[in-house]
Amino acid sequence: MKSFRTESVGMLQAMGRFESFLAAAMLLASACTVGPKYSKPSVPAPPAYKELGPETGQWKPSQPQDQAIRGKWWEIYNDPQLNSLEESVDVSNQNLKIVESVFRQARALVSLNRSGLYPKISTGPSITAEQVSKNAPIPSTKAGQTLSDFVLPFDVSYEADVWGRIHRTVEAALANAQASAGDLEAARLSLHAELAVDYFTLRGLDAEKQLLDSTVVAYQKALDLTTHRYEGGLAAKVDMVQARIQVEATEAQAIDVGVQRAQFEHAIALLVGQPASTFAIPGAPLNTPPPAIPVGVPSDLLERRPDIAAAERRVAAANAQIGVAQTAFYPDLTLSATAGAEGTSLMNWFTWPSRLFAVGPSLLQTLYDAGARHAVSDQAWAAYDASVASYRESVLGAFQEVEDNLAALRILEEESLKQAKAVEAAEQSLVLSTNRYTGGLVTYLEVTTAQSAVLGNQRIAVDLSTRRMTSSVLLIKALGGGWDASKIPTLTGNKVLPPVHGGGS
Repeated sequence: MKSFRTESVGMLQAMGRFESFLAAAMLLASACTVGPKYSKPSVPAPPAYKELGPETGQWKPSQPQDQAIRGKWWEIYNDPQLNSLEESVDVSNQNLKIVESVFRQARALVSLNRSGLYPKISTGPSITAEQVSKNAPIPSTKAGQTLSDFVLPFDVSYEADVWGRIHRTVEAALANAQASAGDLEAARLSLHAELAVDYFTLRGLDAEKQLLDSTVVAYQKALDLTTHRYEGGLAAKVDMVQARIQVEATEAQAIDVGVQRAQFEHAIALLVGQPASTFAIPGAPLNTPPPAIPVGVPSDLLERRPDIAAAERRVAAANAQIGVAQTAFYPDLTLSATAGAEGTSLMNWFTWPSRLFAVGPSLLQTLYDAGARHAVSDQAWAAYDASVASYRESVLGAFQEVEDNLAALRILEEESLKQAKAVEAAEQSLVLSTNRYTGGLVTYLEVTTAQSAVLGNQRIAVDLSTRRMTSSVLLIKALGGGWDASKIPTLTGNKVLPPVHGGGS
């Protein structure tokens, strides 16, 4: 009985020491994390956009917050057909599903790395029978006997994160998951913007087709006029031929527009996840100017672009990897314990004398590796510097995109006003030329020249209208499309919360 109490007390003391080691290791892990503390890299942010400055004549006061771009930014165009198509992108676009699956992989990797913060418990029960040889080189008292061994062990191991290697790994995985979430939102924004650009280009082609069809009607009336004059002996046959050329050539141009329209319609079908063979968009010409778009100040752009957020999170991940590399210079502390039962038969397998246990820590320190750890650390620092440069380049590129599209909208608006006057002048010239031809003062060549000038200027006006709409879409995309950095997912418990995408306000 005394031996029983002594062994019991010894086992309890050993387990108590293991618990003490575990508590001490967890305390050290929270206090000794090595590696540089992360801080967001500084980037140059101008106080205002040049294209909205007083020198361009486009200066505007800052927009109130309730006029900021919302999540469903395409609704600013008040086009039900566009709204319906945009809603289909999040549901059916296959490229978006690919990027979303990449985010889910990165999110799962956070949980995988985070599991290293907790002890691992395993078991490997076994039952064996062994015949002891009578001719063994070392005589045994069990020679000739068949021995049975019933083992039920439970192994507990815990790598004490004394230097923060596991914490840094989790930190890097979380930052990479957040970067992947930024990539997902950047892809979502890009696809929505691509759909809107294709849609407005298609509508611009509808407007061009409408223009050409109406022009064919006008040219046909001119052909009828010259035919009557020719039949009445008042005009040469060449006048009638020239008028027919105008009609036929314009009809050919109207047909040719159908090629581009079909291609854009098929591109839209792909974006919304539908077969091109069964997808169709009814014709409707583009006839509205682009809406006013709230721009804000340049510093807002750092929080509103998902690609910038993704680049910044990759800097954080690279910073954490430096800490992971530096932990290699310190010893690894592992705490382990084994407990269970071992017997010779089912009858005594689970009796108290069949118990077994072992507990104790172990240290592992690399003494010489020919500079491998220093090389890994240098590589981590170089990767960090590259990620910082990539982040700053992303910011500079974002400012450029905003300025480019602000300039495009400003210049195209001015050009459209001038082009409208050019169309009006060309139409007046056509009226005068037609009257002069009817009065017999000029040949029909002057009329065809005036007709070509009118059609050419009208087509330029339609093209400018389309370019203004697509530039407005690209400006919204450059501004982040209503997304903001608060929608980046965070770590709660053992799970990474999914991102709140830019599809809703």
